[in-house]
Amino acid sequence: MRDQLPVGPTATATVDASAAASPPPARGPARAIVRYERKGRGGKEVTLVEQLGLPPADLDTWCRDLKRALGCGGSVEQTAIALAGDQRRRLPSLLESRGVRRITVS
Repeated sequence: MRDQLPVGPTATATVDASAAASPPPARGPARAIVRYERKGRGGKEVTLVEQLGLPPADLDTWCRDLKRALGCGGSVEQTAIALAGDQRRRLPSLLESRGVRRITVS
């Protein structure tokens, strides 16, 4: 029965140059400072992400994405992102994946 089937198209060994190249790494802010704070917040723990140097619209987007990834609340305070709870262990890997090149945790 196999001999009676029509011959299908043959596979070509050409590789598209754009498919072979890996995508460039995401370019994010050059620096971020991750800081833990309780003072002046009624005893509530907050993790601040500062010195990103992003415009306000991008800060809102980053805040929303970080809150979803961490499963916590948060907001934008002037030029910093405030995330509820102590997120100092989990934040560096998320920031690196978003293209931040230098992360200081204090």
